[in-house]
Amino acid sequence: MDHSVFEVAISAAIFVTAYVLIILDKFDRTIIALSGAALMIFLHILTQEKAFLEIDYNTIGLLISMMVIVMITRRSGVFEYLAVKTVKIAKGEPFQIIILLSLITGIISAFLDNVTTILLILPVTFTVAKDLHINPVPFIIAEVFASNVGGTATLVGDPPNIMIGSAVGLSFMDFIKNDALVVIPILFLTTYIFALLYKKKLVATKENKEKVMQMDESKCITDHVLLTKSLAVLSLTILGFLLHSQLHFESATIAIGGAVLLLAISKVKTEKILEEVEWKTIFFFVGLFMMVGGIKETGIIKMLAQGVLDLTHGDLVLTTMAILWVSAIASAFIDNIPFVATMIPMIKDLGALSGMNLNPLWWALSLGACLGGNGTIIGASANVIATGMAEERGHKITFARYFKIAFPVMLLTIVICTVYLYVFYLI
Repeated sequence: MDHSVFEVAISAAIFVTAYVLIILDKFDRTIIALSGAALMIFLHILTQEKAFLEIDYNTIGLLISMMVIVMITRRSGVFEYLAVKTVKIAKGEPFQIIILLSLITGIISAFLDNVTTILLILPVTFTVAKDLHINPVPFIIAEVFASNVGGTATLVGDPPNIMIGSAVGLSFMDFIKNDALVVIPILFLTTYIFALLYKKKLVATKENKEKVMQMDESKCITDHVLLTKSLAVLSLTILGFLLHSQLHFESATIAIGGAVLLLAISKVKTEKILEEVEWKTIFFFVGLFMMVGGIKETGIIKMLAQGVLDLTHGDLVLTTMAILWVSAIASAFIDNIPFVATMIPMIKDLGALSGMNLNPLWWALSLGACLGGNGTIIGASANVIATGMAEERGHKITFARYFKIAFPVMLLTIVICTVYLYVFYLI
């Protein structure tokens, strides 16, 4: 159905106002997102039924299930064990620890989704920071960035890649050959940049370093039976993620299965675990999905995509670069899942109209949408989860604090991708 100019203006006003309030960071972002969603429904931009259909239940199911698995696994002491082990390998040097943890995050993110990786790595990070008496925020920002970069490398690492892969028929190896080639150098480069940017803050006293080096990691494991059960279920879940396209199950279905199985065999009280789920973050996502649904419903996202295609007049180089940069900037501010969902049919239409080679456009969309999510704290699911977990522990990462550091580095990654796409696909 066509929407009036009034409805387009109202949906844009609600969306922009909500984002400005989130950026100003004066109010609770979950309340802002839910208020924006409620306004979209009250003002008839979306019906209540459509608003609920806009929620990506695959993402929500995956988040809650992985939180449950991680909360149960945490009770075994394995994260403390990993923290002490990491610190010992790095000889207690925070500069080396941030590099080590970021690279581990990036590598795991290529095979798990980046949200799951953040849920696994952040408890280790908080323990390391506590033991060394240093601020965990530099580590969190570097790890969030690494998780989004690593997730870009493979078909299963980031939801936009799964969507592009299934829409175009691209395989796991296609993503390795095309995305991973540029993503791996970017991971090493950006990790080193963050370590250098935070070098002055990455200082631990000699006493704290020595104290940590004397810790016995084997004593960190408090429940060996629970550890065995948790690792078995986690391994099964990861295997499920890697095989999900062959199994014909959504990643959320696999995660829910893992969470239910672990709840059943761990003998941990269900209500205790459910109390620990980051519900505030979950409802922030619910509100965000509904708000983005509102601007999608009135055709604003489609108008933006159409505008890009009109400007480039079907020129392959210009179109590829426009898709890369628009995807990156847009994905920093709106969730990349609905953006990619809108761009896929637009690119297919463009191919039908102009007959151009679409191969570079798919990689431009993948790299732009996945890496662009690093630009702000609300650009990707992993960012929202990480800042939520940090706030729970008394370390508030504001929109401005994250933006100041991460946005310029994100732009650098897109400049590298611009050169990569031009040299390998467009000359």
